[in-house]
Amino acid sequence: MNWWVHDLWNAGEHAMLISWIFWVLFSITMHELAHGWAAIWQGDRTPIEYQRMTMNPVVHMGGYSLVMFALIGIAWGVMPTDPSRYRWRRKGRIVVAGAGPAMNIALALLALTAVALWARFGPATQPLADNVLTFLMTGGWLNLALAIFNMLPFPPLDGASVLAGFSLRAYRLYQNPQAQMIGMFILIVIFFSGIGELFFGLAMMVSNGYVRLLAGLLP
Repeated sequence: MNWWVHDLWNAGEHAMLISWIFWVLFSITMHELAHGWAAIWQGDRTPIEYQRMTMNPVVHMGGYSLVMFALIGIAWGVMPTDPSRYRWRRKGRIVVAGAGPAMNIALALLALTAVALWARFGPATQPLADNVLTFLMTGGWLNLALAIFNMLPFPPLDGASVLAGFSLRAYRLYQNPQAQMIGMFILIVIFFSGIGELFFGLAMMVSNGYVRLLAGLLP
């Protein structure tokens, strides 16, 4: 079994390795903090009570997620909230759940805009220019992929909570334990069937298109 860290290092992809480690940890942390900030704004102090409003990725990801990240390069996070405390009740789920993907989209736009600006105005010194572009581009398409993936309407993803906020029927459906199990089964299939690569491919395509469009508008 190949180890992704070993493979990237031996392939000379040092910038990609560092970029992936940084952006996965940072993006998941910011995603979960966005949930927390939205929940607090909705009147739910659960993130504060559980001392989860921190930039420490270990707090958000936990031991099992970090082990999986070390082994296969994929991880996840959790932000505890109490929907019964939301000011907008069921509708509050739309705000709290949607805040995570919205944060990822914001990070993607910042990183991809920086790519276009660096490519246009940054120094052409090699390999500095390539390494910076790799770092920024990785942050852009990875965050975009996280936003797309998390908005799938399967529990426990954010898209399911957003849909439950809009639809009472969906809300009742997702309360069924069987729906939770089916959602987890679908996620496992996505991870191990190669379907997940479609999200990365789509994110890369959109990211490249945005950078080219913005670069063409720059003076």
